Amino acid sequence: MEKLIITCALTGAEVTKQNNPAVPYTAAEMATSAWEAWREGASVIHLHAREDDGTPSFRLERFAELIQAIRTKCPDVIIQVTTGGAIGMSRDERLTPVALNPEMATLDCGTLNFGGDDIFVNTENDIKYMGAALESRGIQKELECFEKGHVDTVLRLVRQGFLHHPLHFSFVLGVNGGMTGEQRDLLFLKDSIPPGSTYSVAGIGRFEFPLAETAILNGGHVRVGLEDNIFLEKGVLAKSNGELVRKVAEMAHRHQREIATPAEARAILGMEKKHD
Repeated sequence: MEKLIITCALTGAEVTKQNNPAVPYTAAEMATSAWEAWREGASVIHLHAREDDGTPSFRLERFAELIQAIRTKCPDVIIQVTTGGAIGMSRDERLTPVALNPEMATLDCGTLNFGGDDIFVNTENDIKYMGAALESRGIQKELECFEKGHVDTVLRLVRQGFLHHPLHFSFVLGVNGGMTGEQRDLLFLKDSIPPGSTYSVAGIGRFEFPLAETAILNGGHVRVGLEDNIFLEKGVLAKSNGELVRKVAEMAHRHQREIATPAEARAILGMEKKHD
């Protein structure tokens, strides 16, 4: 079985220090949090931008500042920027951080009902447009799929020539409006992607660690972090992103699965390291 790629989602756009004081906002906090995660075995950092007061940000300058701060502390880590944006943003606004030519970026692959009147819209044309923007710059796509229909959309767009290999899927499970985070859901999705593809799972909240273990045992990869889950165990707040990564790394070691370095992760994902 290939080595395990651990992605750490540092902060997201919704959790706050009121939820968990360890949630990073500032460039210094982000860099330290990324370093702690990298030290424990994370080879990919999933990056949302926050202003110093915690406000979600899509300013290009802020992304540049955060990336530079992280690079200073862990130069070889893969930085994966979000293109999720916020409800109501245009395609080009969501693609703002892509102008920095990161190694990797997310590509959301379908629309989702987040609850109430909130709809996270990703039309087929959105996916085509944003996918082309990433591929034209040689940026590795992380295909975020919240349910089986999103996987089917990706496969159809591949057949039609709008998206291209290599395909790395991220199954985000347990989100309101998407698939739940039961083991059966991950196994169903895993068996729905083509041979030669890779996948990672991000279990939200209580689903994080059970799904991490399922992925470890079934050849997949894992995303953890305070964006997805603020608890180390029931009722116990995580003290850092590094603590969450360490728990997954220890789980992998128990199952005799080695952890991939950033260089090994690039090889597994079919990436070539860019020079900043």
